[in-house]
Amino acid sequence: MEEQTGIVQQAADSISLSTDTLQQLTPETIQQSTYKISIWSKQLLESWGIPESSVNLINLLLQLSIVILFIWVFQWVTQKLITLILKQTNKVEKFKISGFLIETKFPRYLALTAPLSWIRNSIPIVFEYYPGVITFISKATDLFIVWMLYWLVNSILKAFAKQLKTSSQYKDKPIDSYFQVIRILLVILAIGSTFTVLSGKELSTFFTAMGAASAIMMLVFKDTILGFVASIQVTTNDMVRIGDWITMPKYNADGNVMQITLTTVKVINFDKTISTIPTYALISDSFQNWRGMIESGGRRIKRPIAFKQSSFKFVSPKNLKYYKKIQSISQYIDERQALINKHNQDIGADTSITINGRNLTNIGLFRKYAEMYLKSHPDINKNMSIMVRHLAPTEKGLPLEIYCFTNTTVWLEYEGIMADIFDHLISAAKYFDLEVFEDLTNEPNLSEEK
Repeated sequence: MEEQTGIVQQAADSISLSTDTLQQLTPETIQQSTYKISIWSKQLLESWGIPESSVNLINLLLQLSIVILFIWVFQWVTQKLITLILKQTNKVEKFKISGFLIETKFPRYLALTAPLSWIRNSIPIVFEYYPGVITFISKATDLFIVWMLYWLVNSILKAFAKQLKTSSQYKDKPIDSYFQVIRILLVILAIGSTFTVLSGKELSTFFTAMGAASAIMMLVFKDTILGFVASIQVTTNDMVRIGDWITMPKYNADGNVMQITLTTVKVINFDKTISTIPTYALISDSFQNWRGMIESGGRRIKRPIAFKQSSFKFVSPKNLKYYKKIQSISQYIDERQALINKHNQDIGADTSITINGRNLTNIGLFRKYAEMYLKSHPDINKNMSIMVRHLAPTEKGLPLEIYCFTNTTVWLEYEGIMADIFDHLISAAKYFDLEVFEDLTNEPNLSEEK
């Protein structure tokens, strides 16, 4: 803690020193310094015997060289100093934004602030003998200062956005959308300031003209406005977060959300392609968000096995003894058979013909076996639905659907668990004299090929 306090204090002292230095660069001192340099250089040239007709031009070129050299040296030194201060403060946990400020070139933009002010106040003196270009160069410098301030503020916004993305509280929020709105407002302000510099009119005149052209502006920024509204609705209703797995067939999107901006949502699909979806489509169109499945801790298995109905039959007493050897359904057979025998006795069924009364079937025993197998499987979530059920018969047999949830949502593990379950159940079907349906109509005739 003491080390961190020392680092912060050193950075504060450096900033204070830099601030004191910048405060001394007032317009008056800048103009006085420039004027003295101009007088000195002109006297020097005259002492060298240069013709008076050429002194002014050479003096201008000399002063421009001094200005450029000064800007480069001052900007380089100041940038290094600011970068050093930010690197020191970045070592403190609470000031991690310093590292992001370096990434967004904040020291470079800030280091140009003081030199630009010096240039602006030096122009009337440097171009004293060329008054025709003073207005043009002054306006060009003012424009550069306006956009330099925009870049400076923009670098701070980018750094702040990156800082928020590292926070667990905001990392799944569409931060980019909100900062894009702020940057659009900054661009409008910069354009308005450009208009003021070029026209000499007040900033309010520009915004009055903007109001008159509001219909055109709404048409130009239609997607941006819709995207901003959609971003607010998406965040307020918690519909999509960064990192969510979403499926949107209309846009061929099936993967994780990697970025949400004002106009687009980027989804990295599982085949590593990237789908781009209009932000407003999340409100106007339907999509599937798998976040609920991931947060529940279980992923659903819902797949049928089709059996030939011709392989279904009643279980004979002989086969019943065989099926009792299957440990998972042995107790079920005893309990179920006892209920069946009691029922048959109550109604006086003639059991010499198996169709009379109630009887166990091989498909029924297999259905119970599959259910018991799922309930005892270590990778099946016991707190969620487990069911083995019949679906409607089709021309391809009777589908027996396996419905359950794994205890993991990891795709690779999920596929492995599901494959193991169906490998076992399909292999176990023959022990119940059941036949799995296979469509052989499109199979090649191997005898003919030979």
